[in-house]
Amino acid sequence: MVTSTAIQLEPTGTPREEVESVVVRFAGDSGDGMQLTGSQFTLATALAGNDLATFPDFPAEIRAPIGTTFGVSAFQINFGARKIATAGDAPDVLVAMNPAALKVNLVDVKAGGTVIIDTGTFSDRNLKKAGFGSNPLEDGSLDGYQVVTIDISKLTMEAVKAYGLSNKEALRSKNMWTLGLIYWLYDRDRETTTNWLRGKFAKRPDIADANIAALDAGHIYGETAELPGGMHGYSVLQAEITPGLYRTITGAEALAWGLAAGAKLANLRMVLASYPITPASTLLHILAGMKQFDIVTFQAEDEIAAVCAAIGASFAGSLGVTSSSGPGIALKGEAIGLAIGVELPLIVVNSQRAGPSTGLPTKTEQSDLYQAVFGRNADAPLVVLAASSSANCFDIGIEAVRLATKYMTPVMVLSDGYMGNASEPWLIPDFDSYAPFPVAFADHEQIGAEGYLPYVRDEKTLARPWARPGTPGLQHRIGGIERADGSGNISYDAENHQRMTNLRAAKINGIANDIPLQGVEQGNESGKLAVVGWGSTYGPISRAVGNMRDLDHDVSHIHLRHIWPLPRNLGDLLAGFDQVLVPEMNNGQLVTLLRAQYLVAAEPLNKVNGQPFKIVEIEAAIQSRLDREFGEAK
Repeated sequence: MVTSTAIQLEPTGTPREEVESVVVRFAGDSGDGMQLTGSQFTLATALAGNDLATFPDFPAEIRAPIGTTFGVSAFQINFGARKIATAGDAPDVLVAMNPAALKVNLVDVKAGGTVIIDTGTFSDRNLKKAGFGSNPLEDGSLDGYQVVTIDISKLTMEAVKAYGLSNKEALRSKNMWTLGLIYWLYDRDRETTTNWLRGKFAKRPDIADANIAALDAGHIYGETAELPGGMHGYSVLQAEITPGLYRTITGAEALAWGLAAGAKLANLRMVLASYPITPASTLLHILAGMKQFDIVTFQAEDEIAAVCAAIGASFAGSLGVTSSSGPGIALKGEAIGLAIGVELPLIVVNSQRAGPSTGLPTKTEQSDLYQAVFGRNADAPLVVLAASSSANCFDIGIEAVRLATKYMTPVMVLSDGYMGNASEPWLIPDFDSYAPFPVAFADHEQIGAEGYLPYVRDEKTLARPWARPGTPGLQHRIGGIERADGSGNISYDAENHQRMTNLRAAKINGIANDIPLQGVEQGNESGKLAVVGWGSTYGPISRAVGNMRDLDHDVSHIHLRHIWPLPRNLGDLLAGFDQVLVPEMNNGQLVTLLRAQYLVAAEPLNKVNGQPFKIVEIEAAIQSRLDREFGEAK
């Protein structure tokens, strides 16, 4: 919500209203550069000292027909002088670059919000393609909003005509014109974007100059035009944040760097073997540019080849990593079972998306928890971790490497499309503050009277030793058929299979003693209601619980990052609450897990429309549970 706190004047005397926070959404055709516009506004906003969170929303089609609703691309940013936990529920400002963008996004704009429209695209043909029966600029359907109609296309053409561009090239600059207007509206500095444009188009200075001219023209328009409804500029003060060196970071970037940091702390080379799939491909792209950190990347011909190559890298003494989304993880299932059986470290990154099958490739969901915990043949347990925010992906990456190498096990890391693409400010940590956990490979000292026994286990961790191929005297068998306890030789013995199954399970279960006890993010450790979440629901849950606690409601927030094994105190913690509510972007998967493990009467709050939770949705669910308890008490 935009809240007025004071008034200041610009040098020109124009009133500039001071606000605490703002939600802006840029929306247009997938070729209109909305993601670029949003990312540049994000950078300028971060440099202005605001806290922020973003939500890039991509169309599923690689190149949908221009002007259609299913080709709309959007970028939302929530920024302000207070702590920002989500990308915002309802935009205060919608920039609609064509009729389809207006059609898709108007429903989300807050009542009385501002809608900036490029009238140059509102032709009869485009209105028809967007599904409008009449022109919304004329039929009263925009009543109740503060509407700013500008022929951005025409003004952009005029701004860049001196640079001799074709009409097509000139119109590509209209996102910069729009960005300039929004920079004026919220008092952002254009210099960062100007410098970026000069670097981006260093080989085409005419394109750089044209875009800069469009950027400046949009800003000048805001300064000089008489906008409707007395619309004026706003100022957003700097947020009070912990001092230090910050940068904006996406979940994909943070996870890539966290895995690289973990490999460094383990003193291992990292090998990422992956196959392109939305939204997981970004991890491959980022790590491919990090060869200086002893990282090898391999784009395999398919998902099965990718995971098998990663397992081969781990067998050879490197840290094998593979990444995909739900459909690809399904294809990797048998090979993940192989890594569990032969007990090799392996990191499996699952960037979840809406399914089943191909589903909605660019929309977010949390629908792979069952797959992560149970989705393999036989009893095949592994470690499952879930990042809670874009920045948290860094620490989750390190933790995944630590557990995989210490316990000789695959670890699945759950991210999702929203978290992977969304950005937030990240306080760059002091890497020297992280304790190293170097791997100790097997050597000749582990050769006994019976030779080297690859399945003799560490008494504390139950992990088997890790032997590099080619180490003298450490020859051993390895494969998918059941292995004999100790020797690792092929075994069809029934009692041995029971023992090995029990040992593999005990090893994973024992990791509960090596992870933090579950804490409470907000509120008391017992009370009327606990809201339990995992993954990217952290932001909206945190804000909703905080808002309800400000109203003196007895509600607490518990957020799980270690999904399997679960923290050893979680059952006792949940037992201290009268009710447990679990918001998740699936049909109730964590709820099932909690009920099965602790017989707790957890209730679901499910959402599977490809969009993150809104704060108000969780607030309403909390209120309904508290009202119900009050009614029963009466």
